This record gives sequence, C-alpha cells and structure tokens, in this order.
Amino acid sequence: MSPTQQGLLVLVITLAVLLSGAPVAFGLGAVSIVFIVAFQGFDALHVVAETFYAGLNDFTLVSIPMFVMMGAAIGSSPAGKDLYEALDRWLYRLPGGLVISNLGACAIFAALTGSSPACCAAIGRMGIPEMRKRGYPDDIATGSICAGGTLGILIPPSITFILYGIATETSIGRLFLAGVLPGIMLTGLFILWTLFIIWKRGFRSHAADFRYSWKEKFHSIPKIAPFLAIIVGVMYVLYGGVATPSEAAGVGAALCVVMAVAIYRMWRPRDWWAILRDTTRESVMILMIIAAAVLFGYMLTSLYLTQTLAQSIAEMHVNRWVLMAMINVFLLVCGFFIPPAAVILMTAPILYPIIKAAGFDPVWFGVILTINMEIGLIHPPVGLNIYIVSSIAPDVPVTRIMWGTIPYVLCMMLQIVILCVFPEIATWLPDHMMGAMH
Repeated sequence: MSPTQQGLLVLVITLAVLLSGAPVAFGLGAVSIVFIVAFQGFDALHVVAETFYAGLNDFTLVSIPMFVMMGAAIGSSPAGKDLYEALDRWLYRLPGGLVISNLGACAIFAALTGSSPACCAAIGRMGIPEMRKRGYPDDIATGSICAGGTLGILIPPSITFILYGIATETSIGRLFLAGVLPGIMLTGLFILWTLFIIWKRGFRSHAADFRYSWKEKFHSIPKIAPFLAIIVGVMYVLYGGVATPSEAAGVGAALCVVMAVAIYRMWRPRDWWAILRDTTRESVMILMIIAAAVLFGYMLTSLYLTQTLAQSIAEMHVNRWVLMAMINVFLLVCGFFIPPAAVILMTAPILYPIIKAAGFDPVWFGVILTINMEIGLIHPPVGLNIYIVSSIAPDVPVTRIMWGTIPYVLCMMLQIVILCVFPEIATWLPDHMMGAMH
C-alpha cells in the first residue's frame, strides 16, 4: 500500500472514530496503536508507552493546569457577573450597549481564563437572560455570546497558543504577544457589527431618559479592579522577562484564587472542591489529548505520511497565497469536526515545515490557525459554544443560535484576510517587545 493510500485510510478512519462521539484522546490513541501494529507489527508496540510519556514530559505543560485554574477560580465566583454589570453601567448609552458590554466582558474574561468554553459559560449565564429580559432579539443575544466566548483562545494567555508553541517549538511568549492586537481588533469587529445591526433594527434596551449616576458607575469598579490588575501583572512578568510562561501561570492562578476567596468570601470547602474538580477535569482532558496527539504524530511520521504530504504540497508549485488559502480551508473543515486542541496537535507538526518553506512567519501563522479554530467553535456540527449557549437558553432553537453566529463567523474570516494583507498586526508587538526573529 502506498503512503498516499495509507494516508487516506488513516484520514477516513480517524474522522469516523472522532465523529462517533468517542473521547478525542482515546480515539486518537486507539487509531495510532491500531495502525502502528497493522503496518509495523507487534514489535513496534514498545514505543507506545515511551512516546505517550514523552508527549507529557515537557515543563511548559505545567502552565496549562495553572491557566485552567485561573479560569475555574474566576468562573466559580461572581466575577463574571460583576465585570459584566460594570461594563453595562459605562456602555448603556450606546445602541446595543448590553451586547457590547457582553463582548467587552468576554474579551477581559478571555485574558483571565484562556479557555473559550469557560468564557462563554461564565458571561453567558448572566448576559443571555438579561439581554432577553430587556427584549434583545434572540439571535443577537445568543450569537454575540457564542462569538465573544471564542476570544478565550485568541486573547492571551491562551491554551491554544501554548499547544501550538509546544507542537512547533515556537516561543510561547511571542505567540501570546502576537494574539493581543488581533484579539482587540476582532473584538472591535464584533462590536461594529453589533452596533450596525442594532441600529438597523431600531432597537433600544433602555428608555431614552434612562441614566446611571456617576456614583453608580464608579461603585461598580472596586470589585473588578483587582482582576484587571492580575491581567496586567501576569502580562508584565511574562513579557518583562521576569518569569517564564509556567511561572507566570502559577502566580496568576494563585492570585486569582486568593482574590476569589478575599473578595467573594469563598471560604467553604464546597466552593474549593468545585474549583479543584473543574481544574482537574479540564486539565486531564487536555493533557490526555496532548499525549495521544503526540502518539498520533509519531504514527504518521513512522509511516512517512507527513513527509509524503509535505512533499506533494511542495511539488505543486502553486503561489504561496494559494497554498495559504488551501491550508485555511483545510483547517476550517478540521475545525468543523474536531476540537481545537486536537486539530492543533495533529496538524501543526505537518503544516509547520510547509509554511516555513513558503516563507510565512510561524508566529503569524499561529494567530491565523487560532482564528480558524475560533470559527470551528461556533460552527456546526461540533460548534462547542453553540451547545453551551443552548444549555443556557434551552427554549431558543439551536438553528436560531446558529443563524445568530453567522455574521460573527464572517467577521473572523474578514480578520484572517486583514492579517494576510497586514501581517504586521500580529508580528509588530512581539518584534517590538522581544526583538525581531532571526
């Protein structure tokens, strides 16, 4: 059997296993072991345990449970609610001010958690019922939260960037910095679309003479100020060369837990148990996917599938932007069916040498890859954020939620095009703060 035929067989069986609903880590692990045995015999099994262990034997991975704990500590407290209320009091005069408050809260919350589902659930639980109570259309109320939640994997600290950095040996600090301006810009595109559609529909959530007093506005700041200080602090130690990503994550997690306890009086063992349980569950899931994806990558390499694919693409002799368009379509299709962590760990080692050979910046490509993963999070059939929002508002038909996300998907596609035309949006900040890559 030729490498091309083997590759097609692996692709079909892997997609079938993942679409069957099997846990991603176990699905990838099982497919890897079956193909290793089928093509190399039982003697090759001795490398399975070694490869699985090697996938987790990386100190940088320590940062993942720490960033997850930051999200769990904030998500288990009313911090999301306070953040959302504070922004609403300052932005209520704008058309669709409540939706914009939600998007702003998602952006800030993303900088605390690094997780899209956590961001979507925390802001959505408060924001969606409030928007619907004030008469906002269901598609805007749900679609904006789905889209805002995706910012969790673009605005640093991002678990997606950590995984990409590990898979391609790219500087995680650079990737974090590269996500800042595109993250702010994508939030701006979401807000612009929301302002336009609310204005076009002639909708107002408050009476024309409604006002929040200055006292009410400033009263909302003290509770959220410490969490904003944590974001600034983590960014400073990370980019100021004071600490590594793992150390910064540890300090950030500790501070978030202390703040949650001090500000929201979360003294009870039940509160602590919820934080530790959520952290352990999500961290173990991500780490198992990492180990299984490393084993999957070893299987692809040992069967010469990645080398064959890279060589066949290199021999196509197409324009590099045509190549980038093909890669984007490939990533979009993968994102429709497979969770972001699995897509990145499976495809990054294959795509990295291709984009390097084509002359693309790997840090810039990390941002493009992440935005593609964001689209997958709000696009069926997997569309994780759609189902999280559906559980928050079960009486809203899933199809209506999906239609509400479509304009935001188009915003993300526009962002990819803008980054392709102006790659400096992603590369300027890391080059300015850490020096140009050689």
